[in-house]
Amino acid sequence: MVFSEIAQYFQYNSPLILTYFFISAGALVLNRLTGGLSNALIFSSYRSSLLNPMTYVRLVTHIFGHVDTVHFIGNFSVILLVGPLLEEKFGTADLLIMILIVAVVTGLVCRLILRDKCILGASGVVYMLIMMSSFVNVVQYKIPLTLILVFFCYVGKEIADSLSKKDNIGHSVHILGAVLGCIFGFAYTYQMF
Repeated sequence: MVFSEIAQYFQYNSPLILTYFFISAGALVLNRLTGGLSNALIFSSYRSSLLNPMTYVRLVTHIFGHVDTVHFIGNFSVILLVGPLLEEKFGTADLLIMILIVAVVTGLVCRLILRDKCILGASGVVYMLIMMSSFVNVVQYKIPLTLILVFFCYVGKEIADSLSKKDNIGHSVHILGAVLGCIFGFAYTYQMF
């Protein structure tokens, strides 16, 4: 009774983004409870046998896993800020398809190119959403100047970091997410699909 009274004051205003948040939060808690086992088995993408069915599942599920709370908050502070606007602009179904494409493409890149790396987290999705945010109020047949500036700021930083730092951050996943965000933004805005 008390829950329903409280619930009437809240709106599940962005079903896709909020569901993504709650699944990822659940994955974070599960990872903590299993001592990292759930990330290793379910929520990360890495080179493994093609005969293992989980290889294919992990091509998508890696976007739900996060190393720790800092990683999770870093990604979802952007997703929760930008995602609802994009879900309203592009629609829940289309945005879901875009997120799934980013998941599969980044998972395949990890498998085929970054053979010795393991990826997990929503960073590719974050970079896609950041790039797509430039298309929210675009005038048809014009390239948004904000897109160019944001692309050079974010992607330029990722390229520089990938060349100068030896860390466990998937810079190529960030860059790929940004490129896919630009492609989706142009394709949707200019009705290419």
